[in-house]
Amino acid sequence: MILLCASCNSPDADRGIRVGFSQAMSSDNWRREMEKSMQIQSSLYPDIDLEIKNANNDVETQIKQIQDFVESKVDVLIVSPIKSMPVTNAIENATKSGIPTIIIDRNIDGTNYTAYIGADNIEIGKDAAKYILSGLKQRATVVQITGDIASSPAKERQQGFEAVLSKSDKVDLIATINGDWEKPSLISPLEKLLDSVTPNYIFAHNDRMAMGVWEVLKSRKLENDVKIIGVDGLYGPNGGIQYVKDDILLATILYPTGGAEAIDLAVKIVRGELVKKNNTLNTVVIDSVNVDLMQNQFNKLVEQQNDIKGQQLVIDQQLKEYQSQNTLIKLMIGLLVLLLALALWSIYSGIKISRSKRKLELINERIKTQRNQIKKFAKQLKASNESKINFFTALSHEFKTPLTLITSSVETILEQNKTLADRSSFEINLIHNNSKRLRRLINELLDFRKLESDSFSLKPQKVDVVEILQQLINDFKLEAVKHSVRLREKYPKSPCYLWIDINAIDKVFFNVLSNALKFTPANGKIEVTVEELDECVKIYIKDSGIGIPMEDIENIFDPFTQATNNQRPSSGLGLYVAKQFVELHKGTIEIHLQNGTEFVITIPKGKGHFKDLVVQSEGVKHLRTTSGMNQDIKIETPQKLPIETNEQLPNLFIIEDNIDLCFLLRKQLQDGFNIYLSDGIDAFQEALELVPDIVICDLNLPEISGFDIAKKIKEDLRTSHIPVIVLTALSDEESYLKALNAGADFYMTKPFQMESLRQALRTMLYNRERLRYYYTNKLDSVVHSDFNKEQQDFIKKMNSLVIDNLTNPDFSVEELAKALHISRVQLYRKTKAILGVSVSDYMNEIRLERAKELLMDNTLSIAEIAYEVGFSSPGYFSTAFKNKYGISPNRYRS
Repeated sequence: MILLCASCNSPDADRGIRVGFSQAMSSDNWRREMEKSMQIQSSLYPDIDLEIKNANNDVETQIKQIQDFVESKVDVLIVSPIKSMPVTNAIENATKSGIPTIIIDRNIDGTNYTAYIGADNIEIGKDAAKYILSGLKQRATVVQITGDIASSPAKERQQGFEAVLSKSDKVDLIATINGDWEKPSLISPLEKLLDSVTPNYIFAHNDRMAMGVWEVLKSRKLENDVKIIGVDGLYGPNGGIQYVKDDILLATILYPTGGAEAIDLAVKIVRGELVKKNNTLNTVVIDSVNVDLMQNQFNKLVEQQNDIKGQQLVIDQQLKEYQSQNTLIKLMIGLLVLLLALALWSIYSGIKISRSKRKLELINERIKTQRNQIKKFAKQLKASNESKINFFTALSHEFKTPLTLITSSVETILEQNKTLADRSSFEINLIHNNSKRLRRLINELLDFRKLESDSFSLKPQKVDVVEILQQLINDFKLEAVKHSVRLREKYPKSPCYLWIDINAIDKVFFNVLSNALKFTPANGKIEVTVEELDECVKIYIKDSGIGIPMEDIENIFDPFTQATNNQRPSSGLGLYVAKQFVELHKGTIEIHLQNGTEFVITIPKGKGHFKDLVVQSEGVKHLRTTSGMNQDIKIETPQKLPIETNEQLPNLFIIEDNIDLCFLLRKQLQDGFNIYLSDGIDAFQEALELVPDIVICDLNLPEISGFDIAKKIKEDLRTSHIPVIVLTALSDEESYLKALNAGADFYMTKPFQMESLRQALRTMLYNRERLRYYYTNKLDSVVHSDFNKEQQDFIKKMNSLVIDNLTNPDFSVEELAKALHISRVQLYRKTKAILGVSVSDYMNEIRLERAKELLMDNTLSIAEIAYEVGFSSPGYFSTAFKNKYGISPNRYRS
């Protein structure tokens, strides 16, 4: 922190005055002298930061330099314009942006700047003319050589020069040559002029062009015949003063650079002092009379400037030494403070460490005690976990015996008691097939236990893997047809022999194929391809199903793991067991995701990788599948049952994706209901079209959960009256509450007794009848009760619409359905389900109830009452009234 303060206090950190200077060019001594004088003068102000940019006589470059200075926000901008007109806008924009702008030497075609500094070029032109006139003894001729006529100095010097000469009759201005401030621009026109005339005087707008004139005259040996006058009067070997002393020029007019004055002016502006807009520099004619005096003055000035420069260097050096020493002192002070702080910290740390050491010793003792306790607990937990696993393994083994007895008994019944088998074929076959499925699950659990304890031993045999797949796929074809899934196979022409454990590999293929079939939608496809390579055989099993989310791929082979998009219940062991079996064969199993899921199983050829196993003989073994699926007894699917409906029976809509359970429920309940089935896909749309009397719904369904279906049924006006019974394997409290919140009327868990389900259905229908009785007896006076609020709202709204249109005989059932935003069929079914009467009968009952009230009023005739309650004729009204109440309207009134 001390070092930071030291660096922040350094002078270099303070921002000084930034002055930007755009120089027209630096190709001549006069402009270099201007830059030199600026640098010397700025050295007298330590806080000035002068930046000089050379435009090299290019207007576009100078405009860009001005813009760069404006963007960098210099404090003062100094510009020596190349040409007046082109840079005017750039300079005025700089002034508008708030940057003070000083014009030096050449002016611009505008006045929007802060200050101008330079000599009066008109006066310079006049001084040159007056000097020529002062030396005339007889009539003379004069030639003028101008600078770049687009620049203000050239225009103004020409103007002043010609203004004086025009008033004298002693001199004739015989020619004006337009140069560009440099020698080459005048040589050719001057040569041409000298061919015809030799003037007495030549006035060049600067000393460089004047020297060029002398060189041309000398080449013609006319240097003594023509007198030359220049402008600039620079000091030095190539300056105008030296040219006068050497008799090359008759005279030169001093044109001060204004560099030092511009810096002084910039400082005044920044300090807020008032400055004049036009600052004119003094000039003087230098000839043989005063050339020595002027040279001596310039010599002394140069000496003074050199002294100042030397002193500035010494000051800069001393300032650097001061800064270095100052930084060193601060650093030493900081180090001393740091040492003192470290000493204090060392004392404090010693005390703190001694205290902490004692605490750590106590903590260490506690940790040791806790570690020993954890070790003991871990051993106990391991023993407990092992005992639990052994218990479940033993229990799984115990399941095998009763399952064997069940399946054997069922097979005996099927074979011996043909009459009983024919009468109860569906139930017996269902018991047989599901017993075998349960046995597969138990075997899978036992395999998992063996794999976890590394006690599973392979029994490799040489077999044709294609034959295994063909036999297994034949077992799956019936299931594929049930699910409307196409099975495609592609095998090599010759057998693919591998050394494998048939039971293990059969379970691998079974698990992968059953997953593919489970998650492939209707009209999808499963492709099985076998590819034989030099070192291995690859089996590709690809489906067009829902796929596996990318984030689940890494853990999909872990035990008890399911994909997040899998809504179906499963053990989560199938893929884990499959992978373990493949890896025991030194193979691999991979997953690729492309329009579904593709499993790639790679098994190496040969038997060299079975080092510690007993390999059976070389003979090729005959296959016997172990999955058990091929032995399932064929059961008639629900789709093959004829759908017969009885209008006297209520409609039962069963939403369940297990085909066997659907068939069982239909078989057991078809005597008391018209049964309609759905696997859950588009179940809600089917419910809207059917409007059943009652719904049985599973919770674990493909694509949508039973919670969502129940919620949609209860929230939609068209189906909100339908009782929903949830039939599910989920027995936890959370699922029970979630189902009730979704609107379920009854919750039943699997396994269930069929009689309990029948009783639940009867209870739901009985409650529906009570609701009908309530509504049909209350009609238009429905009040709050314990019945469903959505149904009350529906009846209230329907009553309100009928009563509002009571006098309108054209208000039909179609108009009522349109006002309730449902179809005529849905209105009929909903009203029939809630009230037990048709919509038209219900509307007539409301009209007749209203007519009974009006008949008590003797002011209205029977015909008026008939029209008042919406009947098209008094006769039809009387007939309807008598049919309803057994008495005519006249007799009822009397």
